[in-house]
Amino acid sequence: MGDVSVSIARTEGSRIFLDFNLKERPRLSKFEFSGIGKSQADELKNKIKLIRGKVVTDALLSNTRTQVRKFYTNKGFLDSKVTITQVPDSSLSNSVVLNIKVDKGSKVKINDIQFEGNTAYSDGKLKGKFKKTKEKKFPKLFNSGKFQSKEFEEDKAKLLEFYNSEGYRDAVVVSDTLERVGDALRLTVKVDEGPKYYFRNITWKGNYLYDDKTLASVLGIKEGSVYSKETLDKRLNYNPTGQDVTSLYMNDGYLFFQIEPVETKVEGDSIDIEMRLTEGVQARIKDVNIAGNTKTSDHVVRRSLYTLPGDKFSREQLIRSQREIATLGYFDPEKIGLNPVPNQADGTVDINYTVEEKPSDQITLSGGWGGYAGFIGTVGLVFNNFSLRKAGTLRNWTPVPAGDGQRLSLNVQANGLQYQAYSFSFTEPWLGGRKPNSLSVSLTKTIYRLGTNFDAETGSFLKTNGASVSLGRRLRWPDDYFTLSNALSITQYKLNNYTALGSEFFPNGTGNANNITFNTTLSRNSIDNPTFTRRGSSLALSVNLTPPYSLFPGSSPSVGEWVEFHKWMFDASWFSPVVGKLVLNTRAHFGFIGTYNSSRPIGPFERFKLGGSGLGYGGSANFIAGTEYIGLRGYADPGDASTSPYLPL
Repeated sequence: MGDVSVSIARTEGSRIFLDFNLKERPRLSKFEFSGIGKSQADELKNKIKLIRGKVVTDALLSNTRTQVRKFYTNKGFLDSKVTITQVPDSSLSNSVVLNIKVDKGSKVKINDIQFEGNTAYSDGKLKGKFKKTKEKKFPKLFNSGKFQSKEFEEDKAKLLEFYNSEGYRDAVVVSDTLERVGDALRLTVKVDEGPKYYFRNITWKGNYLYDDKTLASVLGIKEGSVYSKETLDKRLNYNPTGQDVTSLYMNDGYLFFQIEPVETKVEGDSIDIEMRLTEGVQARIKDVNIAGNTKTSDHVVRRSLYTLPGDKFSREQLIRSQREIATLGYFDPEKIGLNPVPNQADGTVDINYTVEEKPSDQITLSGGWGGYAGFIGTVGLVFNNFSLRKAGTLRNWTPVPAGDGQRLSLNVQANGLQYQAYSFSFTEPWLGGRKPNSLSVSLTKTIYRLGTNFDAETGSFLKTNGASVSLGRRLRWPDDYFTLSNALSITQYKLNNYTALGSEFFPNGTGNANNITFNTTLSRNSIDNPTFTRRGSSLALSVNLTPPYSLFPGSSPSVGEWVEFHKWMFDASWFSPVVGKLVLNTRAHFGFIGTYNSSRPIGPFERFKLGGSGLGYGGSANFIAGTEYIGLRGYADPGDASTSPYLPL
């Protein structure tokens, strides 16, 4: 109710009759904001949660005013004012419209953060531990300077975590004061650091599988080391390198293993720790479940797993399985879930994997019209999760049969009659379905013509036809990150009045060349995430060999119809975490090409060319001759040898 008044209606002898005059409070018909933009008004509507038809009370008005002011206070507008006016709604009886007028005022920022009681670390060092609460002053131009109480509480917790990690286990924030100084804020934080502690004696209790010496070696904390709960927890429970006590047990099936560090004695600046272990029993994997793979078949995911029913549980193999799912390329690597569900009653564990499909196919379409070449266009289709097995059923073409992890690639590129390229490749990553033995086949055809004479007899052109087949397998030694692949490729080159490769090899620019190459590639890939790699390495050594024709009896050492060379390539890439999400990537690239006979020059095919962006060879077409371009900053793109400093090898 709103206003209430009482009056005497009449009196009869000793009795008095009273009239109570009541005025019902109005109800809310709608509300609107003024003084702010639409986006902030929409955001506020979700926060204050005013409901149409609700009785407008003093408490409702006060709460609305408080919520709006809090919203702007968290954004740094400490002087914001909120005025709420009730306007009768003529369309509804006893209803009002609330006009919420906001005057944000000027934003007030922190320009000074001070610490008191700190002797071990400077103010600058401690300010750096605040992630959200920052000063806004020169030269810190990109700091917001906002003060938000929730974020400040989180920053104080981070400050204490820093002190604890440096041995100050008793450090506390005694007080914090926020003062208004003119148009800015001064934040003063008083700390009590306490003494710095060190590890002294570390003893083990309840361990039967491993002796004290082995566990101490894995723990890696020596007497006299700075006491750090963060370091202790990492060495006991989860170290990114895998060297922790819990991993030692869990990688051998002891899923129910528990360890509790207990401070048994604090003497001076030294602390004694007793590690109390419960080893439990070995757990074996019972069921492995996969959810979220709406497109990819179950068997494609399962064959990549290292956690199989009946095997001993291993945390290392669980993490390895997560990596293998990520490297498939069919799922979002940041949303791969692992959930072991222990069954202590029977000593087993169920493992539930959750995945989220992501687009993995590629379609390239481009077209245009240019000069004498006429139509210029490219059509490229790459299906990275193709299924040849499902291709025989029409209902699986949606738009193509998918889910079996095969790769099908089709590409057609044309620049009128001057240049055409056609390619086809198919890869089965698990030939036979039981082992990770891959089979790849590919076919290519290219035609490049110089000038505008496209006649087959008198024109200048280079044509290539190629085919290759490759077999690869995963190795178990030195470890199962290694793969070995062998490929046989055949390429035929046909030249007609084509002098771009040099008169040294084809004096009249006319002739045929055949290239039969055997390739062996040994590689190792242990990167943890293909999208955002944080640690691991990628190494590859490949050798391309042609038959040594010049060494055969009766052969001529000059360049002939058969291409001859041996080519060696080594690529390496290491990823090392530096701090937080900052990762250092170190790379090395090595290449060498030679012939079996010193009297025979290296042919024009499969060569290296250095310089420029590494994207191509000026206006020539050596790129269809198997040339590898190595980009070098500071150099022009390879082109005319007289004007461009490229280095043909």
